[in-house]
Amino acid sequence: MIGFYNYTVILTYIGLITSIVGITQVFSGNFNIAIFCLLGSGVCDMFDGVIARGHKTRSESAKKFGIQIDSLCDVICFGVFPAIFNYIYTVKYNSKFTVIATIISALYVLAGVIRLGYFNVTEEERQQKTSEVRMYYQGMPITTVSGFLPLFYMFRNRIMALNINFAICINIFCVILGTLFILDIPVKKAHKKGLMIIAAIGFSMLTVLILQHVGAISF
Repeated sequence: MIGFYNYTVILTYIGLITSIVGITQVFSGNFNIAIFCLLGSGVCDMFDGVIARGHKTRSESAKKFGIQIDSLCDVICFGVFPAIFNYIYTVKYNSKFTVIATIISALYVLAGVIRLGYFNVTEEERQQKTSEVRMYYQGMPITTVSGFLPLFYMFRNRIMALNINFAICINIFCVILGTLFILDIPVKKAHKKGLMIIAAIGFSMLTVLILQHVGAISF
């Protein structure tokens, strides 16, 4: 079998499978479950790099494989998945914006691919010069959608209560986030303590979303 098989890629693969499950739920109209899956994929991505860096005996080929497989999975998890969510949600709740949702979803994925391709090139160049951990990203990481979209979705009832079409809001959200992917702005990378705080927020959001799903709370 081709490939590199060690524990450093397991979490990346779990995140990918979770997103694939989420995509199937989008097509089935189970948007709440799809959002759970997106958030879960984000949590997996948050810690896969930490686990990979803890493996000190990996070969250079294994390291490069890890970088490539991470980006390829990110395209699906945080590029294609949210774009499909945006399109299907729009078609279901406001079909007259189908063409617009198609264009915005496509451009969102394109921005994500450009951002990931640029990151791969600059990260390889950086690693050839230094072994220090990266402190800043250039452009908003594509993985941030796994936190921002569930947070945005969590307040959908509040937004709709104001007679605002939430489907339109998601399209605007994709335009803004996609633009941030390719803007040349420094974004501080979270480390250890920051990751734990973000993970705690993520689990809190998941709890709220589950309670919303079962009807225990509504806001």
